Amino acid sequence: MSLKEALQRIISTLANKNDEIQNFIDTLNHTLKGVQANSSKVITDLDEEFDGLYSVLDEMKESMTNTIKQEQAQKFQELQNQLAQCTNALESSEELLDFASRSLDIKEPEEFSKAARQIKDRVTMAAAFRLSLKPKVSDNMSHLMVDFSQERQMIQTLKFLPVPKAPEIDPADCLVADNCVTVAWRMPEEDNKIDHYVLEYRKTNFDGLPRIKDERCWEIIDHIKSTEYTLTGVKFEAKYMNFRARACNKAVAGDYSDPVTLETKALNFSFENSSSHLNLKVDDSFVEWDSMGGKSQETKVKGKENKGSSGHVPLLKSNTRSGTPSPKRTSVTSRPALARGSRDRFTGESYTVLGDTVIESGQHYWEVKAQKDCKSYSVGIAYKSLGKFDQLGKTGTSWCIHVNNWLQASFAAKHNNKAKALEMNMPDRIGVFCDFDGGLLSFYNASSKQLLYTFKTKFIQPVVPGFMVWCGGLTLYTGLQVPSAVRTLQKNENGMSGSANSLTSAAH
Repeated sequence: MSLKEALQRIISTLANKNDEIQNFIDTLNHTLKGVQANSSKVITDLDEEFDGLYSVLDEMKESMTNTIKQEQAQKFQELQNQLAQCTNALESSEELLDFASRSLDIKEPEEFSKAARQIKDRVTMAAAFRLSLKPKVSDNMSHLMVDFSQERQMIQTLKFLPVPKAPEIDPADCLVADNCVTVAWRMPEEDNKIDHYVLEYRKTNFDGLPRIKDERCWEIIDHIKSTEYTLTGVKFEAKYMNFRARACNKAVAGDYSDPVTLETKALNFSFENSSSHLNLKVDDSFVEWDSMGGKSQETKVKGKENKGSSGHVPLLKSNTRSGTPSPKRTSVTSRPALARGSRDRFTGESYTVLGDTVIESGQHYWEVKAQKDCKSYSVGIAYKSLGKFDQLGKTGTSWCIHVNNWLQASFAAKHNNKAKALEMNMPDRIGVFCDFDGGLLSFYNASSKQLLYTFKTKFIQPVVPGFMVWCGGLTLYTGLQVPSAVRTLQKNENGMSGSANSLTSAAH
C-alpha cells in the first residue's frame, strides 16, 4: 500500500469517526434539551398531582365540616324547643304557686273552697308535671372527631413511583418477512406493575444508530399488552427501520430500550412518464389509457398523419387483435432526468410505460392491479434497448403475461412473438418475481400466491419493469419484499423445467 493510499484510508477513517462524534454531540445536545423540558414537565405533573390531593382534602374537610354543622344545628334546635317548653311550664307553675299562696289567706270558706278546687284542677293539668327534665340531646360532639395519624403517616410515605426498566430488544428475536416486521423484547427483570408497552419505529436509509437529524419522526404504537408486536403491510421504501420500546405502569413510562436497526430494503420504482406513450396518463404508481392523450402533441409533430377526428381508430383496431405494447429503454438508472428526457417516446401500438429503475442483480418483487373494466394490459420486463414501436412480448428483449378482455378473453405468456395460453382464471392482482442472477421471471396470483407462469432465460443486459395498458388503468405496488410463499415456490421450481419450456430462450 502506498503512503498516499494509507493517508486516504486514514482520512476516510477520521471522517467516519468525526461523523459518529458529531452525531453523538447532536444526541447529547438533544438530551440536554430533553432533560430541561422533561424536568419542567414532571414538576408541572407533580403540581397537578398535589393540587389534586389538596382538592380532595379540601372537599373532605368541607364535607366533614358540613356534617358537624348539621349536627350542631339539629341539637341546637332540639334543645331550643325543650328550653321553650320548660320556660313556658315554669311560668305557668310560678303563676299557680302564687295563686295557691294567696288562696291561703282567703277567709270565706266558700271562696276558699272554690279556689282550692281550681288549684287542684290546674295542678292536675299543669305542664310542669308532664315535662322530662332530662336534655333530649347531649352536648357531646366527640363522635365527629377525626384521627388522621394513619393517613398522615401514609402521606408522609409518598414517594416517586419506581420507573420501569428499559426493555431489551434482541434483533435475533425479530423477523422481517412479507412486508411485516415482528419486534420482540424482554424485561431485564420481572416487573408486575407494568401495565403496557409502547413501541416506536421510523424508516431510514442509514444503517447505524438513529440520528437526531433523521428526516423522519418516530411513529408510535401505544397500549401494547404483550412483549411482541407485528407491523403489517409496511411499504419498504427505505433500506432500514429503527425500533425502540418502553414499558409503562399506571403512572409513568420507563426509559427507551437501546434502539435496533433492522434491514427492510425492497425494490422501489415508479412509472417513468417521459418515455411513456402519449396516450397514457402517468403518475408515480398509476397509469391510465387516454384516447385523446397525445392528439394535440402528435398533430404538431406528425402533421398529416393525424388528419381528421379519428386519429386513434387504427390503434383500437390493432389492439383488438390482442396485440401487446412494448418499450424502448436506453437509460433507466436511478432516475437520471437528462438521460430519460433524451429517449424517444413509445408510439404506434406500443402503449407502453416502463419503470424508472433498472434491475442489474438480485431478486425482486412487485405487484400490479388492473381496473375492472381494463380491456387489455401486459405486465413484464424488458431490456432497455426495447424499440419505441415494439410491443411487450413480441420481441426477444421482453417477457410478459398479457391479459385481453376485448371481444374474446385471453390470458397468455408472451416472449419473442410467441404466446402460450394460460388455462387458469385471471387474478385481480398479479405479482411479478424477477431473479436476475438466476434468469427467472415468474408471475403469481398476488392473493393466493399461485404460480401463473415462469420464464427461464439468461439475462445478458439490465432489465426494467414494463407495462402496457389499453382502455383502462393499472395500479403499481412496489416496496414489497419477495413473499415467503414465492421463495418457497421458487426453491421447489429451481432446476425443474416446468411449463415454460416452449418460451424458454437464451436472451440476446
